[in-house]
Amino acid sequence: MNSLFGLIGYPLGHSFSKRYFTEKFEQLGLQDSHAYTQFEIPSIDEFPALLATPDIKGFNVTIPYKQQIIPFLDEIDSAAARIGAVNTIKILPDGRTRGYNSDYFGFQGTLKAWSAFADFKSRKALVLGQGGAAKAVIAAIEDLGIPVIKVSRQAAEGIVSYNELPALMESIGLIVNTTPLGMHPNETACPPIPYELLTGQHYLYDIVYNPLETTFLKEGLAHGAGGIHTGIEMLYGQADKAWEIWQS
Repeated sequence: MNSLFGLIGYPLGHSFSKRYFTEKFEQLGLQDSHAYTQFEIPSIDEFPALLATPDIKGFNVTIPYKQQIIPFLDEIDSAAARIGAVNTIKILPDGRTRGYNSDYFGFQGTLKAWSAFADFKSRKALVLGQGGAAKAVIAAIEDLGIPVIKVSRQAAEGIVSYNELPALMESIGLIVNTTPLGMHPNETACPPIPYELLTGQHYLYDIVYNPLETTFLKEGLAHGAGGIHTGIEMLYGQADKAWEIWQS
């Protein structure tokens, strides 16, 4: 073994990352030299000790440490700095650490590859939720030249509430759900947007991938939305970007 990678978070249950990278290493014939493990640490203060792990080359970072990890890193990629969250860490040859946000690249890549991109890129986008994932999604959309309207349960400076959405729907092309509403096991839940006002100009994207087709997406189709996009490709996209970062 000469290249070890791992996932940092707490708590850690069944991990997509461990399964994905273990399978990737096998597909690439790297299973004898590369491995992926989980580092379940109850405090981010334990991170520096992980850097002494033999053969460690990089980390993925998940809840609740995507923001807490930043002060512990030597360098931050410009996109990650703007987003304020890191989910991928590369250990440089000299031992320094550099943080990235591969969610940004994973989401943006799926948007550009979506056949509907030409239909909604000239309108505004609604981003539902204000968590760490929302910040990556907002940055990715804005960098494609699409104005973003931020939506949360309560209005604030620069953020509208769900109650204000009916007056905005005519200007909207893309609606992205970054909240956990609809995620297993609460699969019947969905964001309270005015589904009755959806038309063919509206395209719905849910970054939730379990279940693959959420109630948010089902309601969108039932009310005449132009199309939907599930979260699974973003999940794979961000993992592929992490691997690219580690190999660069």
